[in-house]
Amino acid sequence: MMAYLSMMCIRLIELRRVLKDTGSIYLHCDTTASHYLKILMDAIFGVTNFVNEIAWRRSQTRSSISRVFRRNHDSILFYSKSDRYPFNMQYKSLSEASLGVYTKEDEKGFFRPVPLIVSGKRNGETGKPWRGVDPNLCGKGGGHWVTIPANLEDYVERGLVIWPKKEGGLPRLKYYLEENRGVPMTDLWDDIELKTANSKEALGYPTQKPLSLLERILLTSSHEGDIVLDPFCGCGTAIIASQTLNRKWIGIDITHLAIGVMKLRLNNIPGIKYTVKGEPEDIEGARELARQNKYEFQWWAVAKIGGQPYGDKKKGADTGIDGYLYFTDYSTDKDKSKKAIISVKAGGQVHSSMIRDLGHVIDREKADFGIFITLEKATEPMVKESATKGFYSSQSGYNYPRIQILTIEDIFQGKKPNIPMWVAPIPLQPVEVRVEGKTKRML
Repeated sequence: MMAYLSMMCIRLIELRRVLKDTGSIYLHCDTTASHYLKILMDAIFGVTNFVNEIAWRRSQTRSSISRVFRRNHDSILFYSKSDRYPFNMQYKSLSEASLGVYTKEDEKGFFRPVPLIVSGKRNGETGKPWRGVDPNLCGKGGGHWVTIPANLEDYVERGLVIWPKKEGGLPRLKYYLEENRGVPMTDLWDDIELKTANSKEALGYPTQKPLSLLERILLTSSHEGDIVLDPFCGCGTAIIASQTLNRKWIGIDITHLAIGVMKLRLNNIPGIKYTVKGEPEDIEGARELARQNKYEFQWWAVAKIGGQPYGDKKKGADTGIDGYLYFTDYSTDKDKSKKAIISVKAGGQVHSSMIRDLGHVIDREKADFGIFITLEKATEPMVKESATKGFYSSQSGYNYPRIQILTIEDIFQGKKPNIPMWVAPIPLQPVEVRVEGKTKRML
C-alpha cells in the first residue's frame, strides 16, 4: 500500500502541475485505498478544493451473504485547482410518478399547470397587482408573483398562461414536459447502466468503465474544445468519450495491450486522426522493446496485425499461444467467427522446431491457421516445415497456407496475414458523435 501511495503521490503532484487553474480532476478508487488517496488529494490540491466524493454503483454483487454488507460501489474523488472550475449541472431522468403529472396536452406537447403566485409577501415588483390580481391577497400570509410583470406579459404573448374560468381563480403557467431537464444529480450515481460481460460495450478489458460514466464527468466539468487528459487510460473509454463530445484529448498507458485496444476503438471512428508516441517505429525500436520486456513486445506485435493478445501470459504457463486472429469465411455463418493462433518470438535464434510446435498447437486448439511472428528472418527449414501443414480451403475456392511466417520487417512494410475476411478482436459498436447538442450516429 505504501509503495502504491508513493507512486500515486508523485503522479498527482505532476497532474496538479499540468492542470489549468480552472481545471478539475476526478480520481476513481475503491474501498481499499480511497481514504488514503483522499488524504493525498487534500495535501496536494488543498482541502478547500475538495468538491465531492461521488459514490458510483459499479456492479450488482451476487456473491453469497457473508459477514459484510455486499459491496457494489466505488468512490470518485472530485477536486478542483481553484474556485473557478466549470460546473454544468447534470440531471437524472424523471420517475414514472413525475412523468404522470403531465396529463394535459396542446399543440406544443404535454404540460402541467403550475402556480404563478407563491407564498410570502414582497414589496418589490413581484408583490404588486398584475392584470387585476393582487398577490398579497392570496392565502393567509399573502404571496408574490414568481417573476416580474414584464416576464409575466411575455408568458401571455407566448400563450403560456392559463386564465381561470371561474371568478376568483388564479392564473397558472403551462410547464411543458420537454422543458423539464430532470432531477438534479446528487453525489450518488446509481443510474448508470451496469456493465456486464454481456453488455454491448463490453470489451473483456478488466478495468473498463461505462461510456456514460465518462460522458457525465466530461459534460459536468468541461466544454467543447477543452483538453482532457487521462493518465491511466486502460482501454480508452475516456478518450472515446472526449472524441464523441468534441473535446481534445491525451491518453497515457504503460502497456501495449491497452494501446492496441485503444487503437482498435479509435479506428472505428470515421475520419479520426491521432498520433501514438512510444511505439516502435522501426526494426531497432522493436528489438529494444523485446529486450526491455518480451511480454510487451508480444502484445505489441499481436496488435500490429490486428489480433487479440492472449490475456496476461505472465500469470500462467506458456501455452504456445500469444494471441488470436479472428476471421469469417465467405459463405459460412458470419456470427460464428473462426480463429488463427498467433505465436511471437521475441528475439534469439529461430528454427524449424518452433514451426512444428505451432502446428501441434493449432491441431490441439482446432484452429484453422497459425501465424508465426519473428524478429529474425525465417530459415529455409522453417519455410519447408510450414509448407507441410498444407492449406486451408476457403468457401470462396481460394487456398490459404495454414501456417504463415511474418517478420517484424514485413509488418513494418505493411504485410498482413493472408486469411479470409478479418474480424475485429473486440466488439466495436457504432460510435455516436454529438453535434450542436444533438447526437449524430456514425456508422
